[in-house]
Amino acid sequence: MGHTPDYVLDRPGVGDLDQFFAIDSDPRVWTHLPSGRLTEAEEAEAVLVKLVSQWELDGIGPWMVRRAAGGEIVGHCGCSLRGVPGPGASRRTPGAFWNLGYRFRPEAQGHGLATAVSRDAIAAATDIDPELPVVAYLLEHNTASAVVARKLGLELVRRVPDAGNPDPAAVRLVFADRDLTAAQLDATVV
Repeated sequence: MGHTPDYVLDRPGVGDLDQFFAIDSDPRVWTHLPSGRLTEAEEAEAVLVKLVSQWELDGIGPWMVRRAAGGEIVGHCGCSLRGVPGPGASRRTPGAFWNLGYRFRPEAQGHGLATAVSRDAIAAATDIDPELPVVAYLLEHNTASAVVARKLGLELVRRVPDAGNPDPAAVRLVFADRDLTAAQLDATVV
């Protein structure tokens, strides 16, 4: 490992729909949360529109990750503002935090890409608002994502039942780059 892969980060756009849907509808990507898989192109379009609006409202959001300029999208990764009451709300809301998320095609997994792009995402979020913590939440049995969170220096701050998960035994792990307030902790489990 030790090698940081080459990649290109692009803001999402409507032209990314087919490739975005291919990733987010792939059952291999959703082995840890099968109910999260997108099954209709319209669902993917709604999510993509939301990602585009995050960039417009917050100045940041997940990137589309490619191995080369203009190449195939191999995943998406980035920080999004969470814990605020609505779109365009102030980052000064007590529950606000940067949510780090990453999802990659199976062929792109295991090569350090999630870790490398996540470092860029954390740096970008910190440039915008260093007062907000960076949080990654994931299912306990998703050990590969937990490895990435730990490589990034995030520490486990909460272990709770995963609210709303069809699997009643599912457990959510919350990792963060610092201690979280009660409001921020609450916002990680909705």
